[in-house]
Amino acid sequence: MEKIVFTSESVTEGHPDKVCDRIADSILDEALRQDPNSKMAVEATIKDELILVYGECNTSAELDFETIAKNVLKETGYDEEYRVQVKVGKQSSEINHAVVKENEIGAGDQGIMFGYACNETKELMPAPIQYANQLAKRLAEVQKETDYLRPDGKTQVSVEYEDGKVKRIDTIVLSTQHVKYADYTKMSELLIEKVIHHVIPKELIDAQTKIYINPSGSFVLGGSFGDSGTTGRKIICDTYGGMGRIGGGCFSSKDPSKVDRTAAYYCRYVAKNIVAAQLADRCEIQTAYAIGKEDPVSLWIETFGTEKVEKSEILRIIAKNFSFKVKDMIEELDLRRPIYKQTAAYGHFGREEFPWERIIELKK
Repeated sequence: MEKIVFTSESVTEGHPDKVCDRIADSILDEALRQDPNSKMAVEATIKDELILVYGECNTSAELDFETIAKNVLKETGYDEEYRVQVKVGKQSSEINHAVVKENEIGAGDQGIMFGYACNETKELMPAPIQYANQLAKRLAEVQKETDYLRPDGKTQVSVEYEDGKVKRIDTIVLSTQHVKYADYTKMSELLIEKVIHHVIPKELIDAQTKIYINPSGSFVLGGSFGDSGTTGRKIICDTYGGMGRIGGGCFSSKDPSKVDRTAAYYCRYVAKNIVAAQLADRCEIQTAYAIGKEDPVSLWIETFGTEKVEKSEILRIIAKNFSFKVKDMIEELDLRRPIYKQTAAYGHFGREEFPWERIIELKK
C-alpha cells in the first residue's frame, strides 16, 4: 500500500495579505452595489499604519476608499490608527472597448484558469485545504471570543493518504497572535478544545497525530506591524491548497468581467458537478481566454484515471450542460452582486453559500 502525506495551509482574516484581499473585495462589493456593471481592479497594500489603495476602475459608483479600508481593519479586530493613501485611475479605454460589446461581454484579459474537485470530503474538496480553511475560520471566531488572542493567525494540516484515500491526520499546526501576558498552557488547551476538536473529525486524529500550537513560542507582534500585506498573495490558500493546479491570476479585487475570477469559479462549478454526478472521483478542468473574446480558446479535462465513463463522454456532458462564454458564466452564477467580501478569507471553494458550489442535475 502506498502511503503519502500532503500538506496545505491557510490563514485567518487578520493576516495582512487577507486584510488586503478583504479591502479589495469590500471596494468591489460597494461598486457593484451601486453599479452592477462596474469594471474594477483596485487592490491594497499594508505595512505598519499605512494602507495604500491603488488600481483602475470604470464605474458610476461613489467610493470612499479610505472609509472602506479602515472599516475592514476595525471589523477584523485591529484597533490601531491607520492612514490611507489612494492612487486609483480610470480603466484603459482600450481594455474597456475590447470587453464591453453590444449584447456580449469579452474576456477582460487573456489567461488560463483551472477548476478542481474530488470526493475526499463532503464539500468535494481536497481534505488538507478544506480542514486548514475550516481551522482558520474557527480560529478567528475563538480569537474574537477572548481578551488575549489577536487577529493574525495561520493553520496547517498534513493528511496521510493510503492508496489515494484519506487515512488520518498526521500533523496540525496552529499559530495565533496573542497579547504579551497570554498563558501558553491555557492558550494551547483552549485552541485544541475549541478549534481543533471542533473542526477535525475525531476518527482522523490518533495517538500519533502531532499537534503544534504556536511552535515559534511567542507571536505578539503580528498583522501589518509584524509583516506587510498585499492583495492576491494567498492564491494557494484561496484555491486547492496546492492539490489542484491554479492559473496565473488572483481573484480578489476583480469584477466578473475578469476571467481570472469568473472562469476559475466556473471551472470549479463544472468540476464539482462532474464529481457529484459520480462521473469521476477527481476532476480538473482548464480553460483559457484571449482579451476581448467571448468564448474560451481551449478547454481541457483531466480525471487522473478515476473516470467512470470515457472522457469523451464527460466532455459531451459538459458541452450539453455548461457554457464557458463570458456572459453566460456571469449570468448563470449571478456574479454581478456584492458577494465578494466573504470570499476574501477561508477559501473561495468548498463553501456552500457561493453559487459556484451549487450541484445541479446534469442532462445526459
